[in-house]
Amino acid sequence: MSPPLIRIFSDLHYGDRASSLTSLDALAPLLDGPAQIVLNGDTLDTRASRDPAATATLRATVVDFFQHQNVPVTFIPGNHDPDISDRHYLEFADGRVFVTHGDVLFASLVPWSRDAALLRERVAAGLAALPPNARDQLAARLAACHRAAATISQRHQSERHGLKYALGFITDTVWPPRRILLVLRAWREAPGRAAALVRRYGLPAKFFVMGHTHRLGVARAPDGLVVFNTGSFCPPGRVGCVDITADRISLHRIERRGSELRVGSTLADFALARD
Repeated sequence: MSPPLIRIFSDLHYGDRASSLTSLDALAPLLDGPAQIVLNGDTLDTRASRDPAATATLRATVVDFFQHQNVPVTFIPGNHDPDISDRHYLEFADGRVFVTHGDVLFASLVPWSRDAALLRERVAAGLAALPPNARDQLAARLAACHRAAATISQRHQSERHGLKYALGFITDTVWPPRRILLVLRAWREAPGRAAALVRRYGLPAKFFVMGHTHRLGVARAPDGLVVFNTGSFCPPGRVGCVDITADRISLHRIERRGSELRVGSTLADFALARD
C-alpha cells in the first residue's frame, strides 16, 4: 500500500473574473487519491463587498463543494478569505513541513496593494493590541494579521461588469508601474522572510509551503530552508501543488486537460529526511 498523500494548493480565487478556475468540478482529479487536501489561502474572497448576498452565496457554494468530497479538506486563511478558518498554519512530518498562506511574511500583508499603507497600520495596531503573553505566540500573531485583512473591503474582485472589472484590476494591481517593482521585490524577499519567521518562533521546519505571491516555484533561503510556492489560478502566475508522503515532498505543475485539472510535471522533489 502506498503511503498516505497530503496535497496542498492555494490561490484558487474562485469567483474572481481573472481566475482560470471557472468550475469547481474541474478540481475533481486533484481531489481523487490524497488522504488530505489543504487549501492554503485565497480560495475565494470572503471580505465585505458591494454585493454581500453574492459573496455569501459564493462562500456557501465553495464550502458545500468541498464538504461533499471523499477526502478531508482543510482551509487555511489568506488575505482574501481571512475568516474562512481559524487554522492559520499547519505542520506535517513532525514539524519539518510548515504550511501557511504567506501574507503574514509582510508587514503590510500585500506590499504591492493599493491598501498596503492602511494594512500596515491595521496589522501593527492588531499586534500591539495582543495581550503581552500572546505577542510571542505564532498562532496569535497570524490571527491578528488576518483580523486586519478582514477589515479591508473587496475592490475589483466583486465587480460584475467586465470593463469596470478590467479597469479596476489594472488600478488595483499594476498601476502605477511601481507596483510591478513591489511584486518583484516580494518575490525576491519571500524566502528570506520565511526563514526569519521560522527562526523567530523556533520552528523545526526544513520546508516552508506558501502561496500568496502567485509565483510558482521553489527557492532556498540562505540558511537552507526550502520554500515552495504553489502559484495561483490568477495572473501573473502559473499554478501547482505540493504533495507530501511519508518520506518525500514534491512540487508539481497543475495542468488543464480538457475540462479537468490534473497533476502534471514535477518541478522539485526532496527527501523528508530526519536530522
